[in-house]
Amino acid sequence: MNETFDAVVVGAGPAGCATATALALHGRRVLVLEREKFPRYHIGESLIPFTYHALERIGMIPRLRRSGFPRKYSVQFVAPSGRASQPFYFFNRYDRDTVAQTWQVLRSEFDQMLVENAREKGAEVREESEVVGLIKDGERHVGVRVRSRDGREYAVHAAVTVDATGREAMVASRNAWRRGDPKLNKIAVWTYYDGAMRDPGIDEGATTVAFVPDKGWFWYIPQHNDRVSVGVVADGKYLTRGGIKDPREIFHREVKENRWIEEHLAPGRSCGEYWLTGEYTYRSEFCAADGLVLVGDAYGFLDPVFSSGMMLALKSGVLAADTIHEALLAGDASATRFTGYSKAMHESIENMRKLVYAFYDPNVSFKTVTERHPAVADDLTDCLSGDVGKDFTRMFGAFEEFTRLPEPLSLGMPKVSA
Repeated sequence: MNETFDAVVVGAGPAGCATATALALHGRRVLVLEREKFPRYHIGESLIPFTYHALERIGMIPRLRRSGFPRKYSVQFVAPSGRASQPFYFFNRYDRDTVAQTWQVLRSEFDQMLVENAREKGAEVREESEVVGLIKDGERHVGVRVRSRDGREYAVHAAVTVDATGREAMVASRNAWRRGDPKLNKIAVWTYYDGAMRDPGIDEGATTVAFVPDKGWFWYIPQHNDRVSVGVVADGKYLTRGGIKDPREIFHREVKENRWIEEHLAPGRSCGEYWLTGEYTYRSEFCAADGLVLVGDAYGFLDPVFSSGMMLALKSGVLAADTIHEALLAGDASATRFTGYSKAMHESIENMRKLVYAFYDPNVSFKTVTERHPAVADDLTDCLSGDVGKDFTRMFGAFEEFTRLPEPLSLGMPKVSA
């Protein structure tokens, strides 16, 4: 069997579904191929305010408002002593009924909602369909080879192939395009608790970032059905000190390093396995080639301290879809058509990356920076909230008084054929 579509998307996670849905809304015939059967487990559960626009674009906001996911209006920071900051409420700067209200999602349910939404909007989604190879005509990508659940193999041809395979990063891994960031080489250990404490009222769905020594930190994310996602992120050498490598042992040792985390978990009980992952931050050397574009984590992943992953994934999907649509109208899906896409995503990732570097720098305190430079407080709020496609020269200039921020990574540009 050989089939032809305007675009074929590999992966039905948030970036893939955003790409496919936006393309379907453009009237394009698009196929999504997903190796797994949904619903399936995935980490990455907290949405930040400027995820709103991409979700609105693909028609997801009504679904989320009907869902049982906890509403998230704020984030707070907690010192190792257990002393918590005042919550930073998004509605102090943004519209409470739109951008300032976001959600803490259970990814198995959220991703299923994205798949159902893509189908309703006109995309075809095939689960348990593994892409086993890319089809090329010279240097131009023209589709993929697929193996179905019953072992049957077939070809799908398309003017554009979209890699949305997440951290597996199919194209970047196979082509050796993947580049790490050695200063953001962290590991994470996490689990889930039932019945753990959560703050009352409007703060019930707040994200808490709780610090441990050596610039490590916990996330504490309330979910529905009285469950909490909780994990610790730090340098591998710190978390495995003393030769400890068992995730459960690492986790419970670190809980004792922050009084707030210890007290909030005390009334609850662990309800799942202990997960571990590492080498967080990377970027693909190229974001596109002739007939090919990378979106979401397949393009790059940034340390999750500010929960930017979902925003960047959904934003990249919508931007890529618009670019693909214009390329199809022009009859030209060459790599250069994705130059604008690459510049927009590069700027977004680099702005957030600088902020992550500042967070981990022992010489930097966001509180000290904003006290000395009150005018940058709004810039800091915008960047933390995901409004990252803007000029933050003033803010980063203030940070330079305390530390040297990283030079931009010259990665993520289109791969132009000779």
